[in-house]
Amino acid sequence: MNPFPRIVCNDGFAVSVQARTWCYCSPRNDEGPWTKVELGFPTEAEPLILKWAETPSDPTKTVYGWVPTEVVMEVIASHGGTNEEGVAVMNAIINGGVFLDRFESA
Repeated sequence: MNPFPRIVCNDGFAVSVQARTWCYCSPRNDEGPWTKVELGFPTEAEPLILKWAETPSDPTKTVYGWVPTEVVMEVIASHGGTNEEGVAVMNAIINGGVFLDRFESA
């Protein structure tokens, strides 16, 4: 399965949100649904996720492990929501199963 595309919020904030066997997520599988995910390399420091930063001193160049999906949704909302692709990513993460089909490898 390919990595999920970055989530881009309506105010321009963007962040990678990943959940797979090889990610800092829970559960660590490729089927989901996931309750905690790995975030990475946000375009700006985001106070809502800082406590999960691997390197808090460099918040835009680090990963954030095991961030609860509720916090991710709060981050997205605080940046004005996201586009259709971002909604699809979060839907796949929260629900797993058939919602992952659009992100399968060709």
